[in-house]
Amino acid sequence: MTAAIRLLRQEKRYFRLFMAGVVNGVGDRFSQVALLALLLRFTESGLAVGAVLAIRVLPFLVVGPLGGFLADRFSRKKILIITDLSRILFAVSFAWVNDESMLWLVYLSTFALAAGEAIYAPARKSFIPLLVREENIIKVNSLEQVLLGIVLIGGSLSGGIVTFFFGADMTFWINGLSFLAAAMIVLPLSFTNQSYDESNRNKEAKQLSLWRSLHLIKSVMTVSSSFCIAVLLEFLFPLFNGIDNVLVSVYAVQEFQLGDIGIGLFYGGLGIGLMLSFIAAERLQQHLLLIGFIAIVAEGILLIILSHVHYAVSAFMMYILISFSSGICNTCFDSIIMKETPRHIQGFTFGLLTTISNTLIGISMFAAGFMLEVVSNRTLGFIGGAGYIVTALCLYGVYVARKNAVPFSRKVE
Repeated sequence: MTAAIRLLRQEKRYFRLFMAGVVNGVGDRFSQVALLALLLRFTESGLAVGAVLAIRVLPFLVVGPLGGFLADRFSRKKILIITDLSRILFAVSFAWVNDESMLWLVYLSTFALAAGEAIYAPARKSFIPLLVREENIIKVNSLEQVLLGIVLIGGSLSGGIVTFFFGADMTFWINGLSFLAAAMIVLPLSFTNQSYDESNRNKEAKQLSLWRSLHLIKSVMTVSSSFCIAVLLEFLFPLFNGIDNVLVSVYAVQEFQLGDIGIGLFYGGLGIGLMLSFIAAERLQQHLLLIGFIAIVAEGILLIILSHVHYAVSAFMMYILISFSSGICNTCFDSIIMKETPRHIQGFTFGLLTTISNTLIGISMFAAGFMLEVVSNRTLGFIGGAGYIVTALCLYGVYVARKNAVPFSRKVE
């Protein structure tokens, strides 16, 4: 990981955003582990857990486009700080839930926290191109996968340990403090020439209506085949990604009889794979679309293999390889979108894509739950893996057809 450390030293402003993301994400994972345990203790109902998970997705449908719209019109730094500070009270409010009669507070605060994340996420993502050198965008996007890996491993594992030894209330207070700490980390961020550029982009963005912003995205899709495919992927990929999310826990508990330890183990494998993906992804320079497609196909093949393995160790290794492929895929397509999207609508673009992705993942998870009533766990895993492969091949076919029909592509300014 010396390359990652070297990159963070080189991009010192991004380093602050990276650390704020680690603190913010680990705190959220802390809270999620404790909150689900709290719900099960008070209700002994899977319905309550399902309701909370659904509420975490719903705000993205309502608030996601608004978050991106705001990111193009106001200081992204201020948006990050305000959304972090505004979530502190809701984060610690779970500590006041002492019985089933207070569950309304759980649902209200969960919605508020998710709404804050729906505003925070597109602002943070569209902030990255303003902080880093253009030649480092691909490397930084690969480093974002390392961040996800750290959060996945550190947050889930340490959250469970803290909850076990110190109780759920302690994790809720830690989550609240993490939002405060993340805001303080971002606060000193200073800009050189890019602050002036951002100001100019904000002025330009304020002149755009919602429909004009959508029209610009459509224009970019028309002239850029790679951008068009990346957007289409946001509509199709989540339909099968939701299946994977559901099966992580199902495989651990029902197929390998490992209980909570197995869930933590498999999520740990996912985190390790994302962190390792940086080693390969940070070296990428060209052919991002082709490499992204290869990574999707590899992920699908590995998911099909996972649906046939019968040893927990083998499943753990499969999850490492699956998330390794996923990290490379995410790096490629995030970089394509950042490079092809005009800066003054990047916030809106990421907000819209985040909304679509999270909404469809929520629908997919809900549908996967119903499908498990009629098909076996492993059959559903096979379907999910096959879906990845078919999606990649179909989209690659669309890309080839567009390239043959349109002999060139240019960037919309």
